[in-house]
Amino acid sequence: MQSYKVQGMTCGHCERAVIQAIQSRDPAAEVRVDLAAGLVQVQSALPEQAVREAITEEGFQVHS
Repeated sequence: MQSYKVQGMTCGHCERAVIQAIQSRDPAAEVRVDLAAGLVQVQSALPEQAVREAITEEGFQVHS
């Protein structure tokens, strides 16, 4: 499972947007969001760059 530190997520809408963005690219992806920690965990066949792009296209910043 890949973990990403994501800045800017503050609510349930943010959580759903990130999940839907990743699952639109890989419907089988398992995505867990921890808003308090600013953490997104992804189990997917997608390459890391594709996951990062999906998150940033929703307006959030992904940090290493």
